[in-house]
Amino acid sequence: MLPEGVQVFERGWLSSNNVLIQGRDGCALIDSGYCTHAAQTLALVASALQGRPLDLLLNTHLHSDHCGGNAALQATYPALQTLIPPGQAQYVKAWDPVALTYTPTGQSCPQFRFDFTLEPGTEVQLGDRQWQVHAAPGHDTHSVILFEPASRVLMSADALWERGFGVVFPELDGEGAFDEVASTLDIIEQLQPVTVIPGHGAAFNGVEQALLVARQRLENFVAHPQKHLQYAAKVLLKFKLLEAQQLEMCELLAWTQGTSYFASTFANGFSNQDLTQTVTQLVGDLVRSGAATLRGSVVHNA
Repeated sequence: MLPEGVQVFERGWLSSNNVLIQGRDGCALIDSGYCTHAAQTLALVASALQGRPLDLLLNTHLHSDHCGGNAALQATYPALQTLIPPGQAQYVKAWDPVALTYTPTGQSCPQFRFDFTLEPGTEVQLGDRQWQVHAAPGHDTHSVILFEPASRVLMSADALWERGFGVVFPELDGEGAFDEVASTLDIIEQLQPVTVIPGHGAAFNGVEQALLVARQRLENFVAHPQKHLQYAAKVLLKFKLLEAQQLEMCELLAWTQGTSYFASTFANGFSNQDLTQTVTQLVGDLVRSGAATLRGSVVHNA
């Protein structure tokens, strides 16, 4: 059960969930979704606030599906203060879309500003409660999670889902991060949350089972790193399909060739394979899983 004043907008997988927290003295939103859904984000927030101002915007991490609506919210609520994890603050200040991974992943994020950083080991007041800020590296080196000890509610971002966790992006850069995933799962277990609000998917209570599933998934990736690379490649393709909705196969191939994260993932995970053949196989995997459809030469999001 969520504390009074906490409302979750569960979004599709292109956009992260948004968590709105209203209190006596202010209103805060955690994560803002992808930029193509900014209008929907604004509508959801305005409907829930019923004329109240939005005072705080927090990002658990700076992947485009979690902060793509920042600019639109800042334009709509001029007094809005934005808090981000400290690790990439310098790149937001200078606005470097390469260092922020938007260009390498082939994703979009309108430029936004920030006012303060969310420092791990501190607390932040959201609504009428104090939430702990914990570092949660793994999926993203600089990610944080938020925990409210009285209600034992955790906002886990992409560190823990009900059936796993997000792609471990540092691994795509050749930086070992599977150990960090394990450490973050340990931190979550030590916090003993009763309810988890993940970055994607519905809030859930079976935390012990979710941790078991996540650890089994991690063990599989550690034992078979190529499976993680294949998973990452499919996620990158699926995200592009979510954004575009449909693409000619030749357009999708051109996108993979121009997207450095996909190119490096292909080089590391599909050695000695032909790019066209590999992308065709990955699209086939998406079709078989129900995540896409193929009609002639056009790939459609499903």
